[in-house]
Amino acid sequence: MTIQVIRPGLCTSVQDLGRYGYRKQGVVVSGAMDTTALRIGNRLVGNEEAAAALEVTLVGPKLLFEKDTLISICGGDLSPHIDGCIVPLWRPVLVKSGSILQFEAPKLGCRSYIAVAGGIDVPTVMESSSTYIRGEFGGLEGRNVKEGDRLFIGKASEFACCFARQLSDGEKKGFSAAKWGFSSALLPAYSSRSIVRMIRGPQFEWFTERAQEELFARSFHITTNSDRMGYRLGGGKLELQGAAELFSEAVSIGTIQVPPEGNPIVLMADCQTTGGYPNIGYVVSVDIPILAQLKPGDFVNFQEVSLGQAHMLMLAQEKLLKLAALGIRWKGKG
Repeated sequence: MTIQVIRPGLCTSVQDLGRYGYRKQGVVVSGAMDTTALRIGNRLVGNEEAAAALEVTLVGPKLLFEKDTLISICGGDLSPHIDGCIVPLWRPVLVKSGSILQFEAPKLGCRSYIAVAGGIDVPTVMESSSTYIRGEFGGLEGRNVKEGDRLFIGKASEFACCFARQLSDGEKKGFSAAKWGFSSALLPAYSSRSIVRMIRGPQFEWFTERAQEELFARSFHITTNSDRMGYRLGGGKLELQGAAELFSEAVSIGTIQVPPEGNPIVLMADCQTTGGYPNIGYVVSVDIPILAQLKPGDFVNFQEVSLGQAHMLMLAQEKLLKLAALGIRWKGKG
């Protein structure tokens, strides 16, 4: 089973949950920027959470489905439609053979995830299907999808086949969507003006008292010089108390570095493994998906939490995702 790429969109790539265990060799994690959307999307089509899917950024692709295919679209709302009909998000959708999925203007967020029953079938590199563009490996030959590509799909699970059968007798248009959806309580709180929580970094005290206060008082905007490697922020310069030298140290997604000019950089999925700029804080893991959906011109405010609170937030999110997975399986048996 294949999907034909008629138009690739702005930046469409194959991503899973990332490439772990190789940072000591200098290999970045990569993977989905919004892991919550990817995980839920895969569950909705009967895949394991880490299955490879398509990450769509701002301008979506135009895709031709050559056979009936169970998909889900989760994450930002980039106005997906098939044969002129809006495709609902966050639910299983059976796309009919010969139908074309395409996108219009973004309404909320900037990244959508198209999960397909069976997953996108590409060779794994270092135990992951994720695309790392700068390194030119993973996914489809280490690049974004392009016009004329044919995306091969793996074998769908029995659970996915059950879902597809439930939807096969549905509407006669180009797709049939499940009638149920997710409660907003289970979904990330996307917004063009987001509050993300953070804990203090090891060099927090290196900054002036004013800079420490402004970190939490100011609204920063996402600049155009932002990508999967890092979000460069504008709106306020954070000053050090004096000249300081820092040996390079390990960094990870969510690290907030401050280069000499004072504008913070939040490291994202394709971030490097080490860095030498002072680290003023870390965005907590549960809020990375919210940050990942911000586009240039959107605003972010930081809210301080303790390490213990960050752990509790993560445990609460995992509990909700497990409940969601159980709910999806129950619906699949209906």
